[in-house]
This record gives sequence, C-alpha cells and structure tokens, in this order.
Amino acid sequence: MIPRTVAGQMFALLVVMVLLLGAGAVSALVVQAGRNAEDKARVRAVAVAGTFARSPGVLAALESPDPSATLQPIAEATRRETGVNYIVVTNTKGIRYTHPNPAEISKRIMGPLYPATAGKAFTDRVPGRTLSSPSIRAVAPVFDTKGSVVALVNAGVTIANTSGEVNRQLPVLLGGGAGVLALATGGVALVSRRLRRQTRGLEPAEITRMYEHHDAVLHAVREGVLIVADDGRLLLVNDEAHRLLDLPPDEPLRDITDLGLDEALTRLLAEGRVATDEVHQAAGRFLAVNQQPTRSDGRALGSVATLRDTTELRALVGQATEARETLALLYDASVSIGNTLDLTRTAEELAQAALPRFADFATVDLFDSVLQGADPARERDELRRAAASGAHGQRALFQAGELVSFHPDSPQARSLADGRPALEPDLVEAFRRKGQDPAHAEWLRAHGMRSLITVPLRAGGAILGVTSFYRGERLATFDEEDVSTAEELVGRAAVCIDNARRYAREHTMAVSLQRSLLPGDLPEQNAVDAAYRYVPARSEVGGDWFDVIPLSGARVALVVGDVVGHGLHAAATMGLLRTAVFNFSALDLAPDELLIHLDELVARLDQEENHRVRERGAASTGGTGVIGATCLYAIYDPVSRRCTLARAGHPGPAIVRPDGTVDFPDVPGGPPLGLGGFPFEVIDIDVAENSEIVLYTDGLIESRRQDIDIGLERLRQALAHPGRSPERTCDAVLDALLPTDGADVSDDVALLVARTRALDAEHFVTWDVPADPAAVADTRAGVTRTLSTWGMDEVAFTTELIVSELVTNAIRHAIAPIHLRLVRDRALICEVSDGSSTAPHLRRSTAGDEGGRGLFLVAQLTEHWGTRYTSRGKTIWAEQVLPSAEPPEPAGPIDPTHPGEPTEPNQLASR
Repeated sequence: MIPRTVAGQMFALLVVMVLLLGAGAVSALVVQAGRNAEDKARVRAVAVAGTFARSPGVLAALESPDPSATLQPIAEATRRETGVNYIVVTNTKGIRYTHPNPAEISKRIMGPLYPATAGKAFTDRVPGRTLSSPSIRAVAPVFDTKGSVVALVNAGVTIANTSGEVNRQLPVLLGGGAGVLALATGGVALVSRRLRRQTRGLEPAEITRMYEHHDAVLHAVREGVLIVADDGRLLLVNDEAHRLLDLPPDEPLRDITDLGLDEALTRLLAEGRVATDEVHQAAGRFLAVNQQPTRSDGRALGSVATLRDTTELRALVGQATEARETLALLYDASVSIGNTLDLTRTAEELAQAALPRFADFATVDLFDSVLQGADPARERDELRRAAASGAHGQRALFQAGELVSFHPDSPQARSLADGRPALEPDLVEAFRRKGQDPAHAEWLRAHGMRSLITVPLRAGGAILGVTSFYRGERLATFDEEDVSTAEELVGRAAVCIDNARRYAREHTMAVSLQRSLLPGDLPEQNAVDAAYRYVPARSEVGGDWFDVIPLSGARVALVVGDVVGHGLHAAATMGLLRTAVFNFSALDLAPDELLIHLDELVARLDQEENHRVRERGAASTGGTGVIGATCLYAIYDPVSRRCTLARAGHPGPAIVRPDGTVDFPDVPGGPPLGLGGFPFEVIDIDVAENSEIVLYTDGLIESRRQDIDIGLERLRQALAHPGRSPERTCDAVLDALLPTDGADVSDDVALLVARTRALDAEHFVTWDVPADPAAVADTRAGVTRTLSTWGMDEVAFTTELIVSELVTNAIRHAIAPIHLRLVRDRALICEVSDGSSTAPHLRRSTAGDEGGRGLFLVAQLTEHWGTRYTSRGKTIWAEQVLPSAEPPEPAGPIDPTHPGEPTEPNQLASR
C-alpha cells in the first residue's frame, strides 16, 4: 500500500512539472515574438536610412549653402510617411543637419558613427529613457560622385512600436497555457486517486513471496545478522553470523548469555544499545559490530546487530599505515631536498629529511673531489663529512667539513666498495665481533645507537659518497624493508647532489672565466684614484663588467656594463664587449660614438647567435639566441675637470661632492645595446676636485625584495660620507646594500668608485697659435722656456721638433683657430688643435720628396700619437716618456697666454 503522503507528493510533483512546462512554452513564445519585433524594427530602420541616403535630392541639398533648410522638411515628411521615430542627417563628424526637434540641429549626435564613416552601414540598439522603450538605430553613409562619404543618415525605430502583434497574441497564449495546465492537473489527480484505491492492501501470496525474498537476502549477505528480543533471546541468526561466532545450527530461541561469547560482546547484545563499528573478539576473530534497537508504537521490541570480520582488514590497515608513512616520508624528502644547487645545503637537507621519523641520527659523507665539483675518484680521494644531524641534537664523531676515515670492515667501507647498501641490525655485537674502530664504538655506546643502514650515494653509475642512518632505543631496529626505504630516499637525494656538483663545476668555470676577463690591477694614471668591487651572483654568474682606461691628454675613461643573461654565454659575451670597448677607446671616440659602435657590435653578435641556434635546432638548449647589454661610458678630463657621459639602458652614475652631497645626474637614457637605430645623447658635468664618480650595475640597487627607488636612497645614504678613500667607500656601499651572507645576491654586482684629481696650471700650458708660418719659431721658443721651467731640458730638442711639425701641418693644411697645449703628467703630452675635421695620415716619403716626413718623424720620436675629434675640429696629440716616473716640481708657474711668462699656480690633486 502506498501511503497517502507519498501519493500526495507525487501529485504535487506532477502538477509542478506541468506548470513549469506550460510557463516555459509561453515564455519561449513571448521571447521569440519580442525578437521578431526587434528584427522588424531593424529592417525598417535600415530600409529607411538606406533609401533616404540614396535619394537623388539629398546630395544636392548637402552641397547647398544651407543643408538644414532643404533637408529638414524632407526628413520630417519621410519620417511621418515611413513611421520611424526619427530621421537625422549629420556630417561625418556627427553634427546634425536635421532633427524632429529643430532645437537639436547643429548639435553633435550621441553614439558611434564608425563604420558608417568608412562607407559601411550598420545598426545598433539604443536604450530608451526607460527600460521598456529601447530602439533600433540604423546609420547609412551618403556618397558623393567620387565615392567618398560626405554625410550620414540616422534612422531610429522604437521596438515597442513593432510589438503590437505580440501584445495581441499574448492573451491567447496565456489562456491556452492555463487550459492545458487545468487539463493536466485534473488528469494527474484522477490517476493518483485510482492508484491509492488499487494499492490499499496486499494479497497473502505477495506477502509470502516478500518474506521468501527477505530470507534469501538475509542469508546471502556477507555480514552476520542477529535479531535479539527484548528479553535477551535470539530470534534470528543468519548463516554468516553462525560462521563468525562459531555457533551450532540450533541456536535460535536460546538466551544470548548461553552462547559462550566474549563478556563485552555478550553485554552489548543483551543491553541492545546503539553501537557503531565497535570491535570485539569472538572465535579468534576481530568483529566490527553495529547495533540498533527496534521499536513499534513507542514500545521496545529488541535490537538488530550486524557483524563484519575485520581480522584481515586490521592487518592490511597496519601495512597501509606503514606504507603511507613511508610514502609521506619520501614525499616530504623530495620536497625538502634539492631546493638549492648548493652541495653542502643539499647534503644537510638529506640528513634532516630522515629525522625523526626514519632515523635518530644521519650523516652524509662525500668525496673531496665531489665537493669541489669534479668527478669522484675513489682510488685516491678522501671522504669529507658534508652533513651530520641528530633528532635530539647529538654531536657527531666527525663534524661537518672534517675528513672522515672508516675501518675497512665497517658498513660504510663495504657500501663504498661494492656500491650496495649495508644493514647492521645490532651494531654493538657487530663492532665487538669485527673489532671496529674503538672511537666509533665508544660514540655508539655513548649515544645509544643500536642499528645502522649505510647507502652509497650513486648517480649516473658513479659513487659520490655514503649516507649513514642510525637508530637508538626510540625506534624499532632496522630491517630489510627499511633498507628499501633508505635506498629510495638516498637515490632521490643523490640526483640532487650530483646536479649540485655539476652546477658547482660549471659555476666555478663561469666565475673563473668571468674573473679572467675582468680587470686585474687597474692601470696607472693620474686622473682618478679608483677602487672597485665585483660580487658574483650566488646562483649563476652574469655578464657585469667594468674598466678604467687611460686616454690621451691625461684623460681617463670609466666604463661599467651588464650583459643580459647568466652563465658561460653571458661571461664570454662580456669579455667580447669589454675588449671592444677597450679597442674603441683607443680611437678616442666620444661616449655617444663609442656606444653607437658597441650597439652595432651587439646587433651582429645577436644575429650570429640566432643563426647558431637555428643550426642547432629547436630542441637545443645551448643558447637563447638573444644577446642584450647595457653600458655607461664616462670620460673624465683632469685639466678641464669635466666628465662627459652617455649611457645605453644602464643606471645613471652617482656624483659625491667634496662636502658629501650626493647627486644622481640626469644622464639621457638611451636604449639597451643591440636594438639599433637609436641615437645616444651626451651630457657634460663639471666635477670638482676630490669628488667621487660612482658607477654600478643594477644588481646593487635592485633585487626581488627591494625596489629600485629604495635601493637608490640607500646608496645615497651610504655615499654621503666625505673624506673616505675609494676602497672604504666600496666597502661601505656593499655593507649597506648587500646582505652579509650573500644569500639574496641573485644578480652580479659591479661597483666602481673613482675619486677625481685635477691638473692645475703648474702642469699644463696652452698657446693660441696664429695661422702664420712665422709664428712657429715663437712657439718653439715658448715651448723651450716652459720645458726649462719644468726641469725637462733633456727632452727640449725632441719636443721642439714635434711641436714644429704638428704646428706647421696645422697652419698649412688646417683652419683656425689653432691651439697648442703641453701637459706634464706621467708622460709629456703635446696637443695641437685646429678647426678642421680632416685627419692626417702617416706615410713614408720617397727619396725625391721634399716633404711628407712630419708625422713619420713624430711617430718615431714619441711613445704614442693619435687624433681625436671634437665638436670644433680635431686634436693631434703625441706622448713622450719622461726620464723619471714622477715629473719634477716646476721652478715657477707658467702663464698659458704668453709663452714663458709666469702665472699663479693651483694646488695639484693628491697623487
């Protein structure tokens, strides 16, 4: 019999389903009708706009002096005849010529006009002032005789004006839906009533069949079932319960206390209380018991209990728990080991991963060659303790970093010899039996270590070292299953250690290559007192470089740069660029010109690298195929005390004034090298004597945890301390901006600090030379007097000859103004400047030539000579080696405007 509540629920469910289906059908029809209304509005708007735009009189009206006067009445008449809401003619910028409201003429229309302005009609949906009155707007272009768009026609139709048919059909739709709902509801009610009437009772045969099925199911289930009466008698016991409780077949109707069951299980069944998966022992089995009391009209009838055999399950659970713990140990180890490419840190992670779940103490010993990044050589190599860790802070016999020695019969020695793990379940007995190292035996006794597993660290067929796991009283003795776990643990870690070894080797090679390509000792010069620091990245070396290059005229070039990327490729590229900068500097190029040449070089290198990558194929990982670099190039002149700078995508310099004021000059930032086609700008800065020019790479001021603005401010604070030497300034900057342990140095850092010196009037003299050959003799005489005053009479003859040749060439072949300057630095420098940009060239005269030997003589008499170009012409310079390293103090100051006349000297910078 089906209860009335169930029949009522079925009736309600069917009514709701019919209601939803009817409502959905009506809604679908309404939505479809609304869409049809919108489509009609769109068609009407497009037809009116397109027809009006192609009307013959529209183009003529647009070309008339007053388009609005002609088009307004036509547009309004057309609007009334076609039934659209509006027809608005605008120019291509949206200014109205017509509108239903004349006050809106000459105003800009709202809404987009493209793509109509491009000659293609379009429609859009325009929201109305209320949510119920949207409209469709069509915009059509008006073309002139040449096919150009000269105006736009906007036609709008309100959707509500085309939905009258929907409103007329809506009552019919709703009425039909209501009728269908009424018929369906009545039919469902009749069916439900008849169902309740026909299932009021069951026949005896059906009841018998139901109980037969119930009995078959009861004895076929794999769980024991007990039905106990309220007075403690067994009413029903199925076959599985007979087997689980080991009962005789005539147990029904016996008292539960007479079955000989366990006391706890008997009490549970007799009490009839609720039980859920309570485990009890019976007949040598572990049974999970579930019990529920039975009631009828509030009266207790007894209880029903089910029994399930969990004996094998408990064993499997124990094994699964152990396996899960092992998997968790291996998973945690795989996560914690190999987070860095540091050999020592990886070994420490391996030792710590085994504690405290797998071992009480763990050590990792590696061959010395492995720790140095080389391949292991066991025959001649020594073991060194890489890591040792105890669960309770125990101290190892050999500390990390110490050499380790094992007895030839020790488990560690056996593992290294045969490459297999070794198990010692009883260490004390093993050491007593084999006569092991007494110190090791004493350490085991002192720390209570009972068992040991040693596993060789094997990677790619090579043994890198050995790992030892010790257990004391806290954990069970190691067994063969633990050996497999130890092998898995060490096998995963060995790959990480080998990767760290290979990385250490490559990192050492890259650092060695990079340091070999960087300057060793800075060259001797008197323009600046320089100091530098280079800090390689902790993970991979980069392409940072710096240089101090002496130039002609006692000047010096200060360079710092950075190659994009890391590794050997970046280091090798850095060496190429540093060599290129050194060679370009020898040409006396201006900073911007030098960067242009360097930019072209980087572009060529990039093309070559891309070609090599394509030849290797897409699967190769040998190179990225992209080269990029930044560079800052500065030239300091100690005579003019001026610094000329240009940069290509590199951070600007810092200038520390003698009073400690720190400035970051706004050097125009050109693009990084290799992009090509972009100019580089030059800036000139007057630098006082004893100032510091600080050049650096971005690794100093920018990191993953520090923004560049914060880094610049910290750099300013570190530099704002006058009176320090460049060496102390370098140390102070690194201490302030880099972590002490270098753990966060993710990029190379190059720092160059140059304290400026100045050459005063005692060390240089300048003459303005008239463009008259007769002035050569007076110039030679002035040079002779100056050299005599400087105590350089021994080079006077040679210098006179050099000056005579250079000045004569300038007078004959160049244009004014002509200047002569002598500079006394580490060498005697003679410079002749003129206003011509034509460069002289050295040639050898034949026997019949009367001239042409001037530059040849200059080249023979001097150590170096060359030409540098300026914005006003060129300068030809020649350097002579002085007889002594330090030039003698002048007998008196020289007046640079009158050869041989004295003037007031200035203080020379500290040398």
